[in-house]
Amino acid sequence: MSTPSGFDELIHPSTRLSVVALLAATEWADFPFIRDSLSLSDSALSKQLHTLEEAGYLEIRKEGGGRKRRTKVRLTSRGRTAFEGHVAALRAIVEGAGPAAAAAPATESAAAASGTGPQQQRAEAGR
Repeated sequence: MSTPSGFDELIHPSTRLSVVALLAATEWADFPFIRDSLSLSDSALSKQLHTLEEAGYLEIRKEGGGRKRRTKVRLTSRGRTAFEGHVAALRAIVEGAGPAAAAAPATESAAAASGTGPQQQRAEAGR
């Protein structure tokens, strides 16, 4: 199976996907809110934000100074488009697995109806 159009290797790792999904639901988010929502350390979150910012997916804004300095983050339009494309690609992958997954239960039902289901097969193997 080929990778669907829109699948984004940069967003795909679970931590980055979680960050982008959280930001997709809001206009701006404070660094502590993201960190606490995703149970990440400051350094782990900073690294992921930096990677996404370098790709042009995030805008990071620092406000205030000294101890009152706040870091706010938002998805750029490029980041939002990439996220939406990635979600669509993941849906295509999951839906592509649907017919094969749906066939398995039907096969098991047919085997059970014919008396050759897993329990019957185990019983016969024990003879």
